[in-house]
Parts: sequence; structure tokens; C-alpha cells
Amino acid sequence: MNERHILVIAHAKREDAVAAALRVIDALRGAGAVPVLPAEDRHELAAADPRFAGIARLGEEVTAEQLELAIVLGGDGTILRAAELVRECGAPVLGINMGHVGFLAEIDRDDMDAAVHRVIARDYEVEERLALSVRVKDAAGAIVYETWALNEATVEKASRERMIEVVIEIDSLPLSSFGCDGMVVSTPTGSTAYNFSAGGPVIWPSVEAIAVVPLSAHALFAKPLVVGPETSVAIELLEGSGGSAILWCDGRRSHELPPGARVVVRRSTRPVRLARLHPAAFTNRLVRKFQLPVAGWRGAP
Repeated sequence: MNERHILVIAHAKREDAVAAALRVIDALRGAGAVPVLPAEDRHELAAADPRFAGIARLGEEVTAEQLELAIVLGGDGTILRAAELVRECGAPVLGINMGHVGFLAEIDRDDMDAAVHRVIARDYEVEERLALSVRVKDAAGAIVYETWALNEATVEKASRERMIEVVIEIDSLPLSSFGCDGMVVSTPTGSTAYNFSAGGPVIWPSVEAIAVVPLSAHALFAKPLVVGPETSVAIELLEGSGGSAILWCDGRRSHELPPGARVVVRRSTRPVRLARLHPAAFTNRLVRKFQLPVAGWRGAP
């Protein structure tokens, strides 16, 4: 029988996450599975507790293609990092919330032991989330940078004093040009992240769409847009405006953008796969995470 390799990702600077990682690793070993740690994490975790020292390392003893699933102990930021680590192999990601306010974690820490048992039993569903393909082209049209995003791709001004001048293009047709502090192009998954803070709409995960939201735009027609999932969105920095910008994807990957640069965002052919144990109504998740007032509701009990 082939060995089953499960990646475990935890924040080494948090005592509760370190303790939780040990519990998960013990449960995996007890079930005959092989726990795996990112190589850089193992060094930090072993410094916090020597019991991590002998765990297999991703990219050294174990390849990404051998991974069956990733268990993530933390908030949305840690889950985004996990999605980056398993991007090429497509292993699903199961998030266990360690007290953060986030939308990607599937369950809370209290259910951690039961979650590991269900992972071992392969008793989970896989939910595919739309991701973005992001390309940067120079003024001559050559591709100079490529990456991806699960939450959002953001073009932001590089200096506080000067806004940037952009032209927005939808499916190879110009829509509008204006000065702004930046532009956010978001997935439904990212609609409750930067997009939400910027005044964009909350998009249910079951809706396949892309949101385009200006940041502090100096224009009459610069409202949030929701476009189809196959739409190509381009943001071009006008040459001669003097403003430089920076591209951020999920707040993790960045690239400097000189005037004349063009950022093209479209749906990625490769979605992000999330493991789900208790598929819950997104409405309930919104109410719980934002502590929304629902007193007085007279619907079904």
C-alpha cells in the first residue's frame, strides 16, 4: 500500500498553533500516514519543540506531487501560503481556524481531532475556487512577469504623494481612464478581503465572477464592476503621468510597475481546491464572521 503524505502548515511563532501541529502530526502517524512540513517551517518549529526535528520536509524527502492534502492551522493568510505551496500539485487545502477572523478555514480548533480522523477516512468534499491568472507586459507588449491569485490582484501607487493614471480595458475594449490610488481585481473568494474594504460587493462563492474596484478614483464613472468569469481585465499605467505602481497578488507576491506597464488579469485554468468537511451556507458564515445583527428575523426556526 502506498504511503499517504499529508502536509501540515502551522505558524511557528504561535504556541497554540505549535501545540495543535503536534496533535495533528501524532494523529496522522497513529493512522499510518506520513506528516510532512515545509522545509523552512520545520527549522522554525524544531527550534520551538525538538519533536518536529524528524518530520519529513516538502521538497526534500517528499515531493509536492506525493501530497494527498494539506492541513493548515491558522487564518486566511496561512491558508493563502498553503495554496501557494500546493499550487503545482493541486492537493486540496483544509483550513483549521486558530482564532482568526477569516473565511477560508473550514472548521474551528475544537473540531481538530475529528477533522484529522475524517481526513484519514477520506471523508471530505473538495470545493474548487476560481483563481486568477496575472500577466505583466511592458510598454512594448512583452510579458515580463506572470503569477496567480486566489483572493485578488491589486495595482497600487508606489508613492504616497502621487496617484497613478490608468486606462481600464474589458475584453480588449477601453472602458475608462482616470487617476486613482489603485485598482483591485478580485475573485469571489477575495470579495470579503481587500475588495470588501475598498467598497466592492460581497460575491457568494458559488457565483463565478470577477470584481473590479477602483481605489480612491478621481472620476465620475469609477464604480465597482462585476464581470463574467471568462472576461479579460487589463489595467494600463499611462506613460507620461509620472506615477509608478506596484502589483500585489494576495498580499504575498509583488512586482514593480513602471509607467507604460500593462497588467492583464483573467481566470486561471487551474482553480484552488479547498477540502470541506461541513459545507455551510455562506450566509451563515457572513453573519458569524461579521457579527451581523439578525434579531427580529421571522423566518423558519
